[in-house]
Amino acid sequence: MQQEIRFATFNLLNLGPIGAKLYDNLEPCTEAQFEAKINWTARQIDLLDADVIGFQEIFSQDILKLVLSRTSKYREAHHVGFDSDPDSDRPTPAVALVSRLPLAAAALCYPTFPAGVAMPAGSRDADRFARPVLHAQVAVTPDLTIDVLVVHLKSKRPDYRTGDTSEDSLLYALACLRSLVRRGTEAVALRVLLSNLQRASGRPRVVLGDFNDVADAVTTGIVIGAGAPLGERLFDAYQVQRRPDYLSHMGFSSMHDGQYTTIDHILVSEDFNAALPNAIGEVVDVIYLNDHLVLGVPEASDHGQVLTRIRLFDVAARLIDVGR
Repeated sequence: MQQEIRFATFNLLNLGPIGAKLYDNLEPCTEAQFEAKINWTARQIDLLDADVIGFQEIFSQDILKLVLSRTSKYREAHHVGFDSDPDSDRPTPAVALVSRLPLAAAALCYPTFPAGVAMPAGSRDADRFARPVLHAQVAVTPDLTIDVLVVHLKSKRPDYRTGDTSEDSLLYALACLRSLVRRGTEAVALRVLLSNLQRASGRPRVVLGDFNDVADAVTTGIVIGAGAPLGERLFDAYQVQRRPDYLSHMGFSSMHDGQYTTIDHILVSEDFNAALPNAIGEVVDVIYLNDHLVLGVPEASDHGQVLTRIRLFDVAARLIDVGR
């Protein structure tokens, strides 16, 4: 029987069909590029060896199924995800969850903000997430179910209005501000969802995702619940892990313009913060798979993967066996 449960988050970098035009400035991938990407992604998923994985940047859930079919450890895993609106002008990326543990209920998709949360008047899609949030109930033991949310908040890419260009510094600054406002609004909407979920179910919670900002950013702090009652707060798994190695640990998930940052995070509820009296488990460690970023592997994702191992205290002997 396994003695721990592992969670991971994995941004797949534009996982879509061969020849699909995903963005104006991105050439469709060739068959050779597609095959290389699929095979690398399958190997990386097996290397993670996580019980539950949250994925981002999926343009086709069918392609993710193809990836899983080429793994050795996830061919029978549960896969839940929702493709973007087929009636839209162009496909938009979505998230997904893959679990080797059983699901206690059908997964839910939250495309719109909770009541009372909205972008400023005149904003595009003022009442919805750019990438809908996915919620699944993962049955860890017969007596313990964890609410897992997979998220992908708005990037820092400037949100230009028609006719705007980066040549005008003011227009560039305003476009960056629009992106920040959207990411901040999405963070508020996610915080409301998490608080409502805690009040309704009281179950432990884990959030897996690409936050497009560092752990101590204001937007990430909103999701964590800074200032909220303790029972509603979340904690950055990296900050509460039992075995941190601050001297040699190369923890980053993104490289951009020579800067190493971590924008992909795993958040846990107080149930897995061993410093708190009501904890039922602890974060043993957080591991970053990021060698492909340093090596510049062409078929790889532009994000590192984040893996956390959680040990349950008094129910470890009754964890559901996934045959790891």
